[in-house]
Amino acid sequence: MSWMLVAAVLLATAGLLVLGALAVRLWLDVRALAKGVDAASRALAEAAGDLAASAAGRS
Repeated sequence: MSWMLVAAVLLATAGLLVLGALAVRLWLDVRALAKGVDAASRALAEAAGDLAASAAGRS
């Protein structure tokens, strides 16, 4: 009976380690996605500024 308890604890620990590794991987992917969204947002803001300046120059 004791070995079943040890096996259950080891299995639970392994499950938590897997979940922790997946959480770290997800966090890294979300961080990379946030950087990409930030870069795209900055590029759009710069393009909008250029477009506004161009439109103001024609008037």
